[in-house]
Amino acid sequence: MEKVFLLSASPHKKGNTAQLLEECARVIESQGVAAETQSLAGMQIKSCIACGRCGELGECSQDDGLNEIIAKVREARGFIVGTPVYFGTARGDLMSALQRIGMVSKAGDGFLSRKVGGPIAIARRGGQTATIQELLMFYLINDMIVPGSNYWNMVFGREEGEVWQDQEGVEVVRHFAENVAWLVKTL
Repeated sequence: MEKVFLLSASPHKKGNTAQLLEECARVIESQGVAAETQSLAGMQIKSCIACGRCGELGECSQDDGLNEIIAKVREARGFIVGTPVYFGTARGDLMSALQRIGMVSKAGDGFLSRKVGGPIAIARRGGQTATIQELLMFYLINDMIVPGSNYWNMVFGREEGEVWQDQEGVEVVRHFAENVAWLVKTL
């Protein structure tokens, strides 16, 4: 069965980002595609050190748990990331993770090419569109397929559970999840 891997960049395992990604996973599974969600919460993801060893190893030379995530991304047909917005950008640990995942893919077998997915950004007040643009750079440079939705994949909320008050944002994310599942099955 085809599968989508979802990665939450929230430092809170039950926070708004995690809740929205669980909803995405539910929608994807309702469409007949398997989904697995993982959180970066509690992990200490390091930045890429540009050692170049990933090409020969087939994984990152750093041992901080990211290789387990890379293996899950590699086996999945789809890859969605969700992040809270901090100072108008994605969380730093997510960017470090994505840069290392991209390096392993580009230096190796190009496993990211033609995977289906995209970013979701959650913020109290603003910065979501800049964050989505920042994250889209990862998807596009890695030859990935990013489906649209009926608006930008952004939701408002700060306190845990507050995102559910943004009904329009939640519906946009649900529609995006449907599109990801549809494309995974179609391709």
